[in-house]
Amino acid sequence: MLSILILVPLLGAAVIGFFPFGITPKISRGIALTIAAISFLWTLVLASQFNLVQFDRQFSEFIPWIDVLGLNYHIGIDGLSLPLLILNALLTGIAIYTSDTSIARSRLYYSLLLLLNVGVTGAFLSQDLLLFFLFYELELIPLYLLIAIWGGERRGYAATKFLIYTAVSGILVLASFLSLVWLSGSSSFSLDSLQTSSIPLATQILLLLGILIGFGIKIPLVPLHTWLPDAHVEASTPISLLLAGVLLKLGTYGMLRFGMYLLPEAWTYLSPWLATWAVVSVLYGASCAIAQKDMKKMVAYSSVAHMGYILLGAAAATPLSILGIVMQMVSHGLISALLFLLVGVIYKKAGSRDLDVIQGLLNPERGLPLIGSLMVLGIMASAGIPGMVGFISEFIVFRGSFAVFPIQTLLCMIGTGLTAVYFLILMSKAFFGRLSEQVTNLPRVYWSDRIPAIVLAVLIVIFGIQPNWLIRWSESTTNVMMNAQNQIVKVSFNK
Repeated sequence: MLSILILVPLLGAAVIGFFPFGITPKISRGIALTIAAISFLWTLVLASQFNLVQFDRQFSEFIPWIDVLGLNYHIGIDGLSLPLLILNALLTGIAIYTSDTSIARSRLYYSLLLLLNVGVTGAFLSQDLLLFFLFYELELIPLYLLIAIWGGERRGYAATKFLIYTAVSGILVLASFLSLVWLSGSSSFSLDSLQTSSIPLATQILLLLGILIGFGIKIPLVPLHTWLPDAHVEASTPISLLLAGVLLKLGTYGMLRFGMYLLPEAWTYLSPWLATWAVVSVLYGASCAIAQKDMKKMVAYSSVAHMGYILLGAAAATPLSILGIVMQMVSHGLISALLFLLVGVIYKKAGSRDLDVIQGLLNPERGLPLIGSLMVLGIMASAGIPGMVGFISEFIVFRGSFAVFPIQTLLCMIGTGLTAVYFLILMSKAFFGRLSEQVTNLPRVYWSDRIPAIVLAVLIVIFGIQPNWLIRWSESTTNVMMNAQNQIVKVSFNK
């Protein structure tokens, strides 16, 4: 069942890219949208059959592949990966739908988008370290090309910088995985076969540092974040939407699945430093966002800050904090996707993202009143206003982390106040006041631009009012993960 999520987009990419007869941009777009819809609906089918009380992975598939390397095709899902799979499928469909209908080299463009979906989906499904790494690297080239070919004026610089940083991330992750398997004495890369308790604590710490830095680049965490603002600013709106909404979650997912879960003793030892690292990321990212004049770069730095909350919850490693960071990954995916989508619409209609140029966009007659209203909702969600999914996810993270790291949690809570500051600056400059002369006679916003934003806004409100609809998928898995980790750590310290 799970292989459908990999094979269908892969087949779609092959058909669009290599079909011998000419395919018009409209047909390419139609095929890609159909493939994305099938993938999304299939994730909903999997969710409907998912056993909420079963903590172990479900719908597992295992096929021996390359025995000499210990590599097997082993995939499955649990409460940690299922919400991210659904998020990935949804945002891929929205990215395809919001792409320019007359985009150049459309066959290559839509093929790369589907390949990107394959890489992310495969990474979330993988139950084998080497298989995860293959999918983790697979998404690198499509995203590089999507930025380098269809990006802005400095797209070459941004794409190359992204490639270099992500390549270093891959090297560190692969080196850590190889060392883990070798030191554990396992004959394969399967998660089930890895026993790390016999590895000395000092060695575990070195391995965990490699994993943390590798995935820290992907998340990204300060000071490994400098590739992200450039990539966002130069990427087109659909690619920024995917980058912030789901691709950054590969880093947080990998950090949890392969760092905290496989090396619990080292994780516990380093957790105070990780909590401090989270504080630095939150406050630095928020401070940089306040200083920005470009709306897109401001939203990009807000992502750096909000990903710090995930590291805080992971450092605390309580059942409640881990449940909160799963919800935070989904909520950040929805909120950041909405914000980047709306910024893209504003740039498309107004021709600028500069806060010194645009003003008065909430003007009901000549401005963008609906887009402005949706932007207010997205900002409220990002700032943690009650009734939005951003509030409940951050609250659960803070509630679960406070007992372990009270000072770091309080400092991170300052970041929520700073979020309100920089987004209020954005709102007051861009949407209130008189409509500036530079952006008069704005083109009409069609429903094709409105519908995706409305869908995301509705989900943000629904999950904010009824968070249990999101929490229930992950609660059993996160509870068992934390119980297993606590038992391992207690046994280790009692030796």
